[in-house]
Amino acid sequence: MTAHDTIIILDYGSQYSQLIARRVREAKVYSRLVSWSTPAAEVMAYQPKGFILSGGPNSVYDDGAPTLPDYVIDSGLPVLGICYGMQLLARRFGGKVGYSQHREYGPAILTVDQTDDPLFRDWRLENEPTNLQSPISNLQQVWMSHGDKVEALPSGFRPLAHSDNSPFAAAADVARGYYAVQFHPEVVHTTQGAQLLSNFVHHICGCGADWTPVNFIDEQVALIRAQVGNGRVVLGLSGGVDSAVAAALIHKAIGEQLTCIFVDHGLLRQNEAVQVVETFQQEQGMNLIAVNAVEEYLEALAGVTEPEQKRRIIGEKFVRIFEREADRLGQIDFLAQGTIYPDVIESAGKGKKDAHVIKTHHNVGGLPDDIDFELVEPLRELFKDEVRTVGTALGLPDSIVWRQPFPGPGLAIRCLGEITWERLERLRLADAIFVDELRQAEMLRAGTQQSFAVLLPVKSVGVMGDGRTYQEVIALRAVTTEDFMTADWARLPYDLLAKVSRRIVNEVAGVNRVVLDITSKPPGTIEWE
Repeated sequence: MTAHDTIIILDYGSQYSQLIARRVREAKVYSRLVSWSTPAAEVMAYQPKGFILSGGPNSVYDDGAPTLPDYVIDSGLPVLGICYGMQLLARRFGGKVGYSQHREYGPAILTVDQTDDPLFRDWRLENEPTNLQSPISNLQQVWMSHGDKVEALPSGFRPLAHSDNSPFAAAADVARGYYAVQFHPEVVHTTQGAQLLSNFVHHICGCGADWTPVNFIDEQVALIRAQVGNGRVVLGLSGGVDSAVAAALIHKAIGEQLTCIFVDHGLLRQNEAVQVVETFQQEQGMNLIAVNAVEEYLEALAGVTEPEQKRRIIGEKFVRIFEREADRLGQIDFLAQGTIYPDVIESAGKGKKDAHVIKTHHNVGGLPDDIDFELVEPLRELFKDEVRTVGTALGLPDSIVWRQPFPGPGLAIRCLGEITWERLERLRLADAIFVDELRQAEMLRAGTQQSFAVLLPVKSVGVMGDGRTYQEVIALRAVTTEDFMTADWARLPYDLLAKVSRRIVNEVAGVNRVVLDITSKPPGTIEWE
């Protein structure tokens, strides 16, 4: 199914499962995340060179707990068990797993007892936590998240490392290629976690480093040409990075056979609609149909304040406009989408046996599942960071490739309350001021991963000049995140915030107060609606 060396990750429900797959990809090795219950034939069709067992919320001794499939052991391939995966390996081969009296959640210090083991190869002193003054490199910070632990190792296993509360924080049966760690190497809080995973896939599984953007582009161009032949392809272009990179890749493969449809619903950020048309129609030379549907959307959204109703209206309107424009093109054989790997994982995780479905997530607003097109989804194997790398390799401008995440319903879910053109313009300008100041401070990419303004449906009293005002409130939201599954509010400089607030109040008519959202995710979400 792939020409690349492949690592299969069995998902046992950990919140970090996708991170494992990303870390393996960062080591330039192709990884595939599948449920632990996936049939053996489907998994082995990828011809894996090793397995990683993820963590999970269960206890191995609970009734109905997820198990270790026989085919993993029967394959004779190397296995790395992480947290719950470690406990599965231990129990499978006769070890003892029990409830820990001292649960570990958060950072811990790992002492590596077998520094010559290939799993801990090149654990460097310079990456140790700053609070450690030890001159030896066998002490490292790791991230623990477990209630159970291995109390006795199976026959054939030897301990590799320990922490204060985990005597067997890492162990291995080297002869059979079984490795296990109680901590989570995939998270950034484990200072040498990426090195450990790289060691496993390269030095233990023997994988080559052949998963690169250039190789990916060449392969996908060939696959797209083989799939499409002389057919015609239509793609709903949102201007976001996923659909943009998909369009560029498909255009590289089949040129004029691709037509992109861009629907301007009036809910985009400042100057985005113009930028999309200029980038793809003029600079990239693509067939692009740009539809001005602003009035249609404003009419449909008039008086609507409930967030989910906004989403439904916007999605339904997009479908109708997309179908209308596609019908005008005549014979269309394929529908292209910017589906990426997290979308595939999410679809599969919702109980769909076939994850190859038309997605209804925020990028396109939702396409019906009865459209009679064969799908072209060239990015469905990639994570977001890989999509950006491919986009750069394809020659897309940074303004597109590094555009921050933006929901398909656009400003409709950042303009809380009723949608009117006046309120959208108010929000658009405030958002542009915030982004402009972040850019000038060189914090748009380095300091924040997502940043935007929110217009609140409340008014507050203010004073401007000698007069009393009663106007709306802008909330600023800026977060830092590794993977968008969790996020922390960005600690922006006070002087920067003061300048943004001053500019918004002075330059945006109808706003007299600016507040800052300092909620992390969890418990909050990144978006407000």
